[in-house]
Amino acid sequence: MRLTRFTLTLFLLLSLAISPSKSKADKMYEPLREFSQVLTIIEKNYVTEVGRDKLIKGAIQGMLKSLDPHSLYLDKDEFKEMQIETSGEFTGIGIEITISNGRLTVVSPIEDTPAYKAGLKPGDIILRINDEPTEDITLIEAVKKIRGPKGTKVKLTILHKGEHVPVEVTIVRDKIPVHSVKSELFGDILYVRITNFNSITTKELLDAINKHNLEKLKGLILDLRNNPGGLLDQAVSVADVFLKKGLIVYTKGRNKSSKMSFTAHMDDTDVDLPMVVLINAGSASASEIVAGALQDHHRALIIGERSFGKGSVQTIIPLADGSAIKLTTAKYYTPSGNSIQARGIIPDLEVPHLNIKEDKQNEIIKKLMKIREKDLERHLTAQKKKKEKKVELSKKAKEMLKNDNQLAIAYEMVKALPKIKELTFSLK
Repeated sequence: MRLTRFTLTLFLLLSLAISPSKSKADKMYEPLREFSQVLTIIEKNYVTEVGRDKLIKGAIQGMLKSLDPHSLYLDKDEFKEMQIETSGEFTGIGIEITISNGRLTVVSPIEDTPAYKAGLKPGDIILRINDEPTEDITLIEAVKKIRGPKGTKVKLTILHKGEHVPVEVTIVRDKIPVHSVKSELFGDILYVRITNFNSITTKELLDAINKHNLEKLKGLILDLRNNPGGLLDQAVSVADVFLKKGLIVYTKGRNKSSKMSFTAHMDDTDVDLPMVVLINAGSASASEIVAGALQDHHRALIIGERSFGKGSVQTIIPLADGSAIKLTTAKYYTPSGNSIQARGIIPDLEVPHLNIKEDKQNEIIKKLMKIREKDLERHLTAQKKKKEKKVELSKKAKEMLKNDNQLAIAYEMVKALPKIKELTFSLK
């Protein structure tokens, strides 16, 4: 009897010890059993026969799509295409797109591409591609539909930001240029525009700067407007060109491997000219890393509009069959600890972009209103002052400054930075 009681007690104790772990295991595998059940039901009962591979890939796509707009599945062809995109030339219309609030949205057109010439702007919503609605479309599906051989056409139905009536735009596909850096000399101020961050951006930037005698330059304008981003390592190395030391950006995620930090190093190629950076709503990802680092280190004055706010890190994980998944694994943080995600970079000086239209009458009125002492009759003359050497601007530079109010302000500010610093220092 005692033996029976002892055996029964031991059995109960063992049951109590084992049952929680079984329950935990059941909870872990319950969703997989449900998935298997749904898979079997579809295979047996769907109106037409569907291969298991197609169903599994569809499930993977749906799983990643449910996480965020940037996590997605890449089949073999898509994976190859993505590798070409950051290292070589490809054909298309030249836009960076995202899914925002369930809508296919333009992040930014790349400068000098068919999309840019067709007037697409950051924030535009693409409602249809070749008359097919974009509702519930994935990014990869959208990219496939928009891209195509050189010379072929794609019709987009666009709702421009701030408008209420959509417009149809037919764009001819072309080769998208690999070159990402342009430069122009504004007298003794160097203007540099980076359109995207690809594998040779830093080299192109240094080539553009080194074409000029740095000792004769008095400032630099770095234009990152409508730059949708690109490679992280290029963003870091571009920022490093203008920083001698300190943190550039760091990432934080769940796993140790997602926690990384990148710092600047002193180098012979460092540029220490007074500097202004231009950003707007089309400046995303890598652009925001550069602007954020230069802002936090007080290395440059940031002018323009709040940036896009794409501050998440996507890791490409190849799969055994040659496909891959693009998974969000971390978030970017500026040196001061600010998250870029959804917040963006806020300019030091907010300047909205104005559509400047030439109005001769208004120009005449403005000139007439500018009356100074020297314009009055019988004004007293001043002692002659030694004339300062006037900086001559090229015709192209004058045209650029005339038609771009943000650039014009950046130009005036970068010239004034040394004086502003002197004044700040004297007030301390």
